[in-house]
This record gives sequence, C-alpha cells and structure tokens, in this order.
Amino acid sequence: MPYIFMPHRIKVGAAMRRDSSQLAIRGWQPAGRRVDSYQRTTNNKLQTECAWYSFISNFYINMKTIQLIHNPGAGDEGHSKEALIKLLEAAGYVCRYCSTEGKEWQNINPQADFIVIAGGDGTVKTVVSELLKKDHATKRRPVALLPLGTANNIAESLNIRGEPVDIIRSWRLGQTTSIDVGEIMGAKEPAFFIESFGYGLFPYLMKQMEKQGKNDIDDKEQKMKEALQLMQTISHTYEPRHCELIIDGEDHSGVFLMAEIMNTRFIGPNLFLSPHGHPGDGTFEVVLIPGEDQEKFTAYIDSKLNNAELVFSFITIKAEDVHIKWKGTHVHVDDEKLTLPEQAPVHVKIIKDALVFLI
Repeated sequence: MPYIFMPHRIKVGAAMRRDSSQLAIRGWQPAGRRVDSYQRTTNNKLQTECAWYSFISNFYINMKTIQLIHNPGAGDEGHSKEALIKLLEAAGYVCRYCSTEGKEWQNINPQADFIVIAGGDGTVKTVVSELLKKDHATKRRPVALLPLGTANNIAESLNIRGEPVDIIRSWRLGQTTSIDVGEIMGAKEPAFFIESFGYGLFPYLMKQMEKQGKNDIDDKEQKMKEALQLMQTISHTYEPRHCELIIDGEDHSGVFLMAEIMNTRFIGPNLFLSPHGHPGDGTFEVVLIPGEDQEKFTAYIDSKLNNAELVFSFITIKAEDVHIKWKGTHVHVDDEKLTLPEQAPVHVKIIKDALVFLI
C-alpha cells in the first residue's frame, strides 16, 4: 500500500481546545457571539475533515491496476524494474510487472485498467503488434508510454517527454488520444507499423549503422550523433531511385532519394520530416525527397548536427491508401529493415483509431 501523508490536525482559523466543555475561542468576537462562532468553526472543521476522509476513501477505491511491460535493456540504472515499480506504487498504482525478455507479457491482465510500456520505439512496436491480435476490449485498453529508448519517436510525436515521475503524474489527468496504425500487404505476411514504412536513404542508413557497428553504442546522445553524421555522409552519394507511387488513386510516381509513408512526425534519429502530422489524425503523410532536393536534405541534417534544427518543407501528401513499387531493395518498417524483392508491389492502408494512448 502506498504511503499517504495525513496531517494530524486540520487547522481552521481560531485556536481551539479539544474538550468542548472547556472550549475557549481566542479572538476579537464579543462574548455574546462566542457560542455561534464555536458552532460555525466546529461545523467548518467537521466539513473539512469529512472532505479529507472522503478524498482518501475515493483515492483507494479508485486505485488503478496497471500492467507494466518493461524492456530491462532500455534506459539506465534509474529505469530498473525496482525503480519503476517504486515510482508507480508511490503514485498510487497497483503494478503487475512483466519483462519483454519472457513471453508472460503477451497475456494481458484482464484486471488491468491500462498498460504501461517502458522502453523504446522497438518495444512499443512489439507490444502494439501483439495487442492488434487481441479482442476488441483488450485493444481499446489505454496504453501509456514511459519512453526509455534512443530516439523515442512515437512518444515525441505525442509530446510525451520528461522524467518518468512527471509522465506518471500526468496520467491522473486521464487525457487520451486515438492512434492509427499502418497495415502493409505485399510482404510474406501482413505487417503493421506505428512510425513509418519506406524506401531509400533511411533504410540504407539502417544498413550502414549495422554494418559499421554503430548500433552497439550505449550512450544515447552519441548514438544519435553518429547516426546523423553517417546520414550526412551517405546523403551526398546516395543514388535516387524510381518509385511507382499511387496515392488514393492519384499517380505521384517519380525519382526519389527517399519515400516515407509516415504515421508519426519523426523517424530514425529524430528526423522531423512531418511537422503537421499526428499518429491519430486518420491519415498518413507521404514524405517524398526527390533527387533535386539532395542538397536541401543535407542542409537539414547539417542544422541538426549544429544543434540549430531548421524545419525544411519537403513534398508531403496526405494519404489513406498507397500502392508503391521501388526500384531497389532498401526498405524498412519502423526501426527494422525489411526484405522485399526489387519492385515488389506493396499496398499500404491505414487502420484508423486502432488503439488508445494516454498522453
């Protein structure tokens, strides 16, 4: 049971002795009005105490049970299992803990009022993919995020940031938003994404990060910096590819460095490519960077490296249904590379209001 501070006595204006038979109210009231003052003060004290105990009773009656799904490899020592449980219980929650290192977390507790995901974007994607397989009631259970990853693009797109203790405190407001999910058809089996699905420069960056061992960097800021520096290098030499692209029935085919079907505002090392998007607005933002914008994109990366990020506008098209073919094999879904044959036809559609997130 969490510790609740309860004052020994609530002071209400005048000083009183507890024994009513020997009550003496000190003040400037005339003697003839002392009984009335006592009655008013006693009534006020009683009402205040009743309100206090009513609050305490409601607090415990309304205590929420949460299922904490935690990636123990994310964050630092301040984000350990013990530290997170302590924070949650101190805030008045009953915590059911599960680690992503096992499979127990896949069994969503039917008694849980909401689900807390403590980890990075990859952990969120893994849990959400499992939730989408569940019954309607489970899918509609609110999901709260404790972002502990490197980029935390999903949380950033929802303006969820700060220390875990502050984020946990904000849940008391009960503010939620619906979240859309993208469904990909054309791979070996249907896949889902929360952040983005796309081709070209960004999945090539992912490939080079892995090849050069930069994914093993522990320090978050250093890893982000290395990713941006590598993106700056490869963006000068990456060859634009032809893309056959049909968006909501209209042809937008062309030659691009990058074609991203985005659900969040950020991808990769916090690339802010969709400033007007929202994961729950009912549409994707298809962001296209044609070959002639190569220098413009490099300038954007330079601004991020110099801690003076500028918002560049690239071709952005609202979409609900996308058919795409890419002349190449550099493709990704969220933070994972995807293996597809060159020019494989892919169909992407939006699943509106798929989940509910606390914000």
